Amino acid sequence: MTIDWTHFTPGASLAGGLLLGLCSVIYLLLNGRILGASGILAGLLPARPADALWRLCFLAGVLLAPWVWMAGGGRLLMRIEASNLLLIAGGLLVGIGTRLAGGCTSGHGVCGLSRRSPRSLVATLCFMATGFAAGFILRHLIKA
Repeated sequence: MTIDWTHFTPGASLAGGLLLGLCSVIYLLLNGRILGASGILAGLLPARPADALWRLCFLAGVLLAPWVWMAGGGRLLMRIEASNLLLIAGGLLVGIGTRLAGGCTSGHGVCGLSRRSPRSLVATLCFMATGFAAGFILRHLIKA
């Protein structure tokens, strides 16, 4: 494995991590809720009228953020080399894993670990181990 040093952005990564952590804390303090993306999205089906607006605003922010970034002069440096079938299969597997784990990486990895939740520690270790194993298998064994 090699690192693409020309696109290595530790400053932007650190800023993004700090911003995510700050937003998670603010969200918890103002709403008393954990900032877990899968839980927020799952709450839309079926949506309660009192909850629908903030959940839709969250979804709109996630979908519009790249467009706002590009409108401000930013560039998206992303290249997807997987087939549509592989992307769909991966999305379904992530969805199944999220349901089985009772949350996603943002809920368990960011919010749960910061609250010292043993359940979130186990879930995050499983997420990471599965991701490492899948990356190794796809890159080195299957050569996908």
